[in-house]
Amino acid sequence: MASTSDIRKGLCIKYNNDIYKIIEFLHVKPGKGPAFVRTKLKSVTTGKVLDNTFSAGHKIEDIRVETHKYQYLYSEGDQFHFMNTDDYNQISVEKTILESPELLKEGEVVSISINSEDGLPLSADMPASVVLEVTHTEPGVKGNTATNATKPATVETGASINVPLFINEGDKVKVDTEKGNYIERVKE
Repeated sequence: MASTSDIRKGLCIKYNNDIYKIIEFLHVKPGKGPAFVRTKLKSVTTGKVLDNTFSAGHKIEDIRVETHKYQYLYSEGDQFHFMNTDDYNQISVEKTILESPELLKEGEVVSISINSEDGLPLSADMPASVVLEVTHTEPGVKGNTATNATKPATVETGASINVPLFINEGDKVKVDTEKGNYIERVKE
């Protein structure tokens, strides 16, 4: 058993007969009344996100998890297959566990949290950014450059993102995996 002082981002807890991962939290100490912790929880099984408030000192049931590095191999329908980079064991996870599966390319390494009790994967944390090649985009028109003008582009994984007008097909771009936004062009 843990208390609200142990709450941190990424902690998995048992709440309402389900397993939730803490996405965001904020300790609040109002001028009047007791302190509390405002949290945003994501269900590991359904992917549903809910807001919850725990009073200070509230006991929460945390779940022991192990985190390992896994390399993405391939996808098959809604199943994504990964290989442990240490012992080469393979596992498959549901698409709902991944935060942005459309930005995942073969060979990418992710951190997967596994429940120690039953060996089931709980969540997968992608790297902060990935480098992807632009496979299709319309050419930028000269003189059409208002401030921060963007155009749609398709990257090698099939995802569609907005990029600046100077990006062409074949360019490699760095993409933020959390929001799916263009960060910068990558020179080789």
